[in-house]
Amino acid sequence: MTASESPAPAGRVRVMLVDDQVLLRTGFRMVLAAQPDMEVVAEAGDGVEALQVLRSTAVDVILMDVRMPKLDGVETTRRICAEPDPPKVLILTTFDLDEYAFSGLKAGASGFLLKDVPPGELLAAIRSVHNGDAVVAPSTTRRLLDRFAPMLPSANTEPRHKELGRLTDREREVMMLVAQGLSNGEIAARLVLSEATVKTHVGRILTKLGLRDRVQVVVLAYETGLVRAGGHG
Repeated sequence: MTASESPAPAGRVRVMLVDDQVLLRTGFRMVLAAQPDMEVVAEAGDGVEALQVLRSTAVDVILMDVRMPKLDGVETTRRICAEPDPPKVLILTTFDLDEYAFSGLKAGASGFLLKDVPPGELLAAIRSVHNGDAVVAPSTTRRLLDRFAPMLPSANTEPRHKELGRLTDREREVMMLVAQGLSNGEIAARLVLSEATVKTHVGRILTKLGLRDRVQVVVLAYETGLVRAGGHG
């Protein structure tokens, strides 16, 4: 079913399920079907099929498995996120500290979920991502990055992202706190700023660095050595 055949009502989140396990897709579809603000508009059993379906179907959020035949979820995510105005992608993992989740975040995913996520958390995550937020707590992302820190450049290497130099001192400070797992409210308290001001700083950081969300801020902070694995910057 394509978007032109059955457009989602205004305000409904159009979700695509990508997983080679039919039973898992069925379970997710049943949970989402009970929500008045969500609609499963497409499904795919592997990455190749997902890319084909997306050519003719408008999607807001994709629940993406990582271990699939033909084309895995990480490479599929990378290709999707390279397109202009792509849908948001949530990586589905079996284990909390899965290297595939790490690769998925680097590929452009907005977060990751465990496959046995409780229904309430699944729905909250989809809504959060659709609203432009990252779905995993930054502290969880940081723990994931700590686990796979050896895959990142060493702390004494030259920062790879030259745009970091465009940040003001305050923006670099805010970025470091975001990467350490603090929420906007916690950052505001730490820096004695209003939460609205912190939100503005975060928005400017995303714009200047060409990042989609807070998850990518955390990844970049580790890659550039702004934050060290297992500790602060």
